[in-house]
Amino acid sequence: MGQGHPSWPNPPLTWTTLGVCGCCGPLRPRYKRLVDNIFPEDPKDGLSKSDMEKLTFYAVSAPEKLDRIGAYLAERLSRDVVRHRYGYVVIAMEALDQLLMACHSQSIKPFVESFLHMVAKLLESQEPDLQVLGTNSFVKFANIEEDTPSYHRRYDFFVSQFSAMCHSTHEDPETRTRIRVAGIKGLQGVVRKTVNDELQAIIWEPQHMDKLIPSMLFNMQDAEDLDRVGPPGTPSETGQDGEENPASLAESCFRELLGRAAYGNMNNAVRPVLVHLDNHRLWEPNEFAVSCFRIIMYSIQAQHSHHVIQQVLGHLDMHNKNTPRMRAGIVQVLLETVAIAAKGSVGPTVLEVFNTLLKHLRMSVDFELGENSRRNSGASVSSSGRVKESEERIVQNAIIQTIGFFGGNLPDYQRAEVMMFIMGKVPVYGTPCHTLDTGTKRIQAMLLSSLIMVTSGFKSKTMVAALPAPFLDPLFSISLMEDCELRQLVLEILLNIIDRHDNRAKLRGIRIIPNVAALKIKREKISKQDVGFMKKHGQQLYRHIYLGCKEEDNGHKNFELLFTTLAVLTIELANEEVVVDLIRLALALQDMSLANEENMPMIIRCGIMALVAAYLNFLSQMIANPAFCQHVNKVIEMRNLEAPYLLPEHIFREKCPLPNDLEKEDRSMYFQTVDLAECLVGPGYNAERLSIPYVPQVTDEDRLTRRKSLVDTISLQVDFPSDSLPDKSLLAEEITFETLKKAIDTTGLEEQEKEKRRQVMEKFQKAPFEEIAAHCESKANMLHDRLAQIFELTIRPPPSPSGVVSISAGHAQHQSVPVYEMKFPDLCVY
Repeated sequence: MGQGHPSWPNPPLTWTTLGVCGCCGPLRPRYKRLVDNIFPEDPKDGLSKSDMEKLTFYAVSAPEKLDRIGAYLAERLSRDVVRHRYGYVVIAMEALDQLLMACHSQSIKPFVESFLHMVAKLLESQEPDLQVLGTNSFVKFANIEEDTPSYHRRYDFFVSQFSAMCHSTHEDPETRTRIRVAGIKGLQGVVRKTVNDELQAIIWEPQHMDKLIPSMLFNMQDAEDLDRVGPPGTPSETGQDGEENPASLAESCFRELLGRAAYGNMNNAVRPVLVHLDNHRLWEPNEFAVSCFRIIMYSIQAQHSHHVIQQVLGHLDMHNKNTPRMRAGIVQVLLETVAIAAKGSVGPTVLEVFNTLLKHLRMSVDFELGENSRRNSGASVSSSGRVKESEERIVQNAIIQTIGFFGGNLPDYQRAEVMMFIMGKVPVYGTPCHTLDTGTKRIQAMLLSSLIMVTSGFKSKTMVAALPAPFLDPLFSISLMEDCELRQLVLEILLNIIDRHDNRAKLRGIRIIPNVAALKIKREKISKQDVGFMKKHGQQLYRHIYLGCKEEDNGHKNFELLFTTLAVLTIELANEEVVVDLIRLALALQDMSLANEENMPMIIRCGIMALVAAYLNFLSQMIANPAFCQHVNKVIEMRNLEAPYLLPEHIFREKCPLPNDLEKEDRSMYFQTVDLAECLVGPGYNAERLSIPYVPQVTDEDRLTRRKSLVDTISLQVDFPSDSLPDKSLLAEEITFETLKKAIDTTGLEEQEKEKRRQVMEKFQKAPFEEIAAHCESKANMLHDRLAQIFELTIRPPPSPSGVVSISAGHAQHQSVPVYEMKFPDLCVY
C-alpha cells in the first residue's frame, strides 16, 4: 500500500499533509523521499548537498528507478513553475543536471525524456530567468556523450524555441541580450547533440536550417567590425567578452555548424544564407554578405568549396534581371568565394564559373546598350539614365575583376585552359570592322580586359604552350580591327604572356633610352622550343606589328605598347635570326612612312619614325654592337638638331610642330640599310638578308577586314583601253650595228643569268618560309590578274560591222563601226 499503484496520480505535496500526516512519511516510496529531502524549507538555502549525494548514490545503484525519479522531479517542477516558486525550480534543475552527469546507463533514456520535458516547460515560460535556466541545462545535456543512440528523440521544438529566443525583442537591452545569447547557446547545443548522430541527420533538412541559419545571421549583423572576419581563431571569435556578445557567439556557432557539414548537406546550409541576404537586402551594400561568405569558405572543408561556388552562381542566375548594384554585390561575393577556393581545390567548377561570369558580362553590356538606346530615343537626357549606365559599368568591372582574380590564382595549366575558353567567347567576325555593332565592340573590349586580368603574372616556360594557334589566330584577327582600344588590349595581352621576367615595367613607355644596361634587364638564353615558335609564328607577329603601326587612330599609348612589344620580343625571343628580322621590320616601317602610299596623317608618319628610332636605339644596345650603336646615335643626333618631330620625346608632346612633308633625300636623317648591314657583318648575323625588303605575308584576314589587301598594293591593277595603246612603230627598236653585235655577244648575258640564278638560289635558301610564300603568292596573283585581263579581252565579243545597240533616251540606236577602225587584241593579229 505504501508503494501505491504506478498509474495512480500522486497527491499534491503540501505543508499541511507533511505536518498532519507526518507518520505516513515512511510509507512513501524511497525515491520520492530522497527527492523531497533535497528541497530545503527555504529555497534560498539552495540544494542540500548531502541529500543530493544520497539521491545520486541511489540512482546509480538502482538505475531502473531513474525514470520514476525523473517523472517525480518533472511533476514538482511543473507545479513550482505554475505557482511561480522559482527558487525550487532552480533547485530541481540543478538536481537534474547532477543526475545527468552522474548516470550513463542504458536506463537513462526515459530520464532524458523527463529532463527534456522540464527544459521545454522552462523555455515556454515568459520569464527570461527561466528561459536562461532551461537553456543552460540543455547545453550541459548537449555536452554529454551518450553510449547508445536515441531512435525516437526529436529536437524540433528546441530548434524553434531557441531560434525564437535569438530574435528576442525584449524592451530591456540587457535582458534582450541575455535571451539572445541563451538562444544562440541553445542552438549550438542542438548542433553538437545532433550533427554527430547519424540518426539525427534530420537536423540538416531545410525546415530546420531555415530556422538555424537566419537566427545566427540575424545576431551576426550587429558585429561592429566585419573586416576582421577570417579563419577560425581570429579576434572576431575569441575577443574579450565574446561569451556575452551575441554577434561573436553567433559567428562561433555558425562556424561550428558549417565545419560539421557533410558533402550532402552543403546546399541546405548555404541556401538559407542567400535567402536571408535577399530578404534583408544585404547585397547593396554587401559588406555583411562578403563577411558571411568569407566565414563559410574558411569554415567548410576544402573539398566542398565548389558547392558554395555553385550556389552563388545559381543565385546570380536567379537575379539576372535585378538591379545592377545587387548583381554587382553578388559578383563581389563570388570574388571573395573563388579567391579563397582558388587556394585549394575548386573541382569541376572552374569553367562553370567563367562561363556564368561571361554570360552575365554580356547581359550587362546588353542592358547598358538597351538603356542607352532608350535614352537616346527620348527627347531629353535624364540623370537617372546616366546613373543606370554607371551602375552597369560597376557590374562589368566587378565581373572582370572576379575573372582576373580567379584566373590569376589558378595553376598554369588551368589558366591556359581558361585563356582558351575566354578567347573562344570573343566574337571575331569575317566582316569589315565598321559594320560591327557597338555591342559587339563592347563585348570584345570586356572579354579582352578579362583576358588581361587572367594573363597578368602568367609565366609559361614555352611560348608554344602559352600562345597556341587556336588562341593566337583569333587574337591577331582582333588586332586588325580598326579600333584603337581593341588593338591596345591585344598588345597588353601579348605583353603579359611574352614578358616572363617582368621587364616591361623597366621600359616605362616609348623613349630614347640612353643606357639600357642601367635598366638591369633580366633575360635567359632562348630555348629550342621558343626558337621553333618564332620560326612558325614570327612572321605573324611582325605582320601585325607592321599593320598596327599605320592605323590612323593610333595614339601615344598605341605607340608605347608597340615599342614595348618590340622590346620584349627582343628580350625574350630574339636570337640572331630574329634580330635580323626585327631590323628588317623596323626598316620596312621607316620606308612605309617615307613612301606614304596610303596617305597617312603626318602625326602617324612621324610617330612611326619615332618608334623606329626608339626601338633601334634599344636593339643596338641589347646586341652590344658598337658600330650599330654609332650609326643609330648619329641619326638620332641629326634628328635632335634638324627634325625633333621624328623622336618620341617631341612628337608625342601636345602641340608638337609638324612638317609639311618628310625630306626623303636627306639620308642622314634616316637609318640606312647598307650601313646597318655593314655593322652586322660578323659571326651569327646574316647581314645579307637585310637587303631583302620585309614584305608582310598575305593572309585571309586582309580580305576579311576593311583594310586594303596587300595583294592590291603589290599587283598591278592596270586597264588597257584600246585607244590608249601606243603605236607599235614607235615601240620598235632601231636596228644598228651595235645592236647586232650585242645580240651576237652572249658572254655578258650568261654572266647576268648566272648572277640572277645565284640570287634566286640564295634567297630561297636563306629567306624565311613565310617571306618566300608571300613573294610567290604575290607573283601568282600578278599572273592571275594578267591572265584575267587577257581572257577578258579574248572572250569579249568583237565589235560587229553592223553596229552595236545602245539605248539613248529610251530609244534603241545602232552605231555602225567600220572594219578598218576595229582594234583587235594582239593575240588575234598575225
